[in-house]
Amino acid sequence: MSNPLILGTNSIKDTGYEVANSLRFNKGSSDYLNRTFGTSTSTKKCTYSCWVKRSKLNDSGGQYLFTFNNTGSAIYFNGSGTGAGTNDELVINSDSNFAFYTDDLYRDVSAWYHIVVAVDTTQGTASNRVKIYVNNVQVTNFGTETYPSQNADFNNLFSSSGVHEIGRGAATGGTEYFGGYMAEVVFIDGQQLDPTSFGEFDSDTNIWKPIDVSDLTFGNNGFYLDFENSGSLGADVSGNGNNFTVNN
Repeated sequence: MSNPLILGTNSIKDTGYEVANSLRFNKGSSDYLNRTFGTSTSTKKCTYSCWVKRSKLNDSGGQYLFTFNNTGSAIYFNGSGTGAGTNDELVINSDSNFAFYTDDLYRDVSAWYHIVVAVDTTQGTASNRVKIYVNNVQVTNFGTETYPSQNADFNNLFSSSGVHEIGRGAATGGTEYFGGYMAEVVFIDGQQLDPTSFGEFDSDTNIWKPIDVSDLTFGNNGFYLDFENSGSLGADVSGNGNNFTVNN
């Protein structure tokens, strides 16, 4: 795993916020981060946000962004050897709670994708209980689309106490890794937020780009990884001290 790398220069936006660093994951070197979750603020509401730039497309297996140890719970880009569906679709699984395989494929290795998964199982309408966004656009076309029941406790992927990993497929026993870059990785424990909590359109270019998230309320297991500390790449800067361990 390398030191933080500078992202492409952002043009001036209304907020003036600039992202200083990203983290490069080398699939061939088995790079990943991990930490053990404690008791959640909520088992019904949460939001995951991550900016991702792929450098290798799938030829087998999957490329994992966020997983819970040794279960079927993960957020990942699918591969030919992983479950039903098509290479390079986005998959969000949480054991028997919910499952989504996108019809859209994410194969542009020159682009940054902003992925948001926002969950609130208290919602009366099923489609509002899990919302998935890519670059501020809600994903609505799925090959597999299974919503949790109302008021269900989502298990494993977001709320369970235990080891969670970034960049490795713990759900596959740790045999699949992510190849590419991540920036501004955020987990909100206890709230369902939309993408405007994490990004905005550049006023000059109309490109969707990050904003400052430091004022958000993160909740017990919440974290914010900005990858600015080269001596501690897994440092959580949310104020919670939910630091991740760097592996390989």
